[in-house]
Amino acid sequence: MPKRRILPYVLLGLINNKGKLSGYQISQEFKNEVGEFWRASHSQIYPELARMKEDGWLIDQEDGKSTYYQITEVGHGVLRAWMEEPLQADEDLFSLKMYFVLDETDPLMKKLIFEELKINQDKYAHLQIRLQTVFSNQQQIKNNYGHYLILTRAIEREKNHIEWLKRESDV
Repeated sequence: MPKRRILPYVLLGLINNKGKLSGYQISQEFKNEVGEFWRASHSQIYPELARMKEDGWLIDQEDGKSTYYQITEVGHGVLRAWMEEPLQADEDLFSLKMYFVLDETDPLMKKLIFEELKINQDKYAHLQIRLQTVFSNQQQIKNNYGHYLILTRAIEREKNHIEWLKRESDV
């Protein structure tokens, strides 16, 4: 099954967060803030903006030099519906969706944190079982030391992420 396109939602979120953005400004967002956890090329952005305008998600305004995009009510609805979709273990959309939550009192923030916590607790439990299964003795560790290090690093990453999520959710 083809992977679902996420770029339209990223663009909606960026424009929503800033009020209006030009294509150039959107490209700069991918080089700076959102670029820390999501990538898009210049050649992907402009065709997507045109599709989104055709779909009624965006309107544009020109000032003689640049075209600025603003989100429509339809676009707001599309963005919110996507943000409220439950997180899936096989997608890594937590950081992206959290980036677009502007208000700390938005109930979506806690929902996302709890969903991510569940996903990461499941990953952590799975990795712990894999460690016990694959590396049940010192000889197995010695014979596959690189694999052992990568697995223990993954366990540590999940553990730290779970601790952060719990702190942020007041669990």
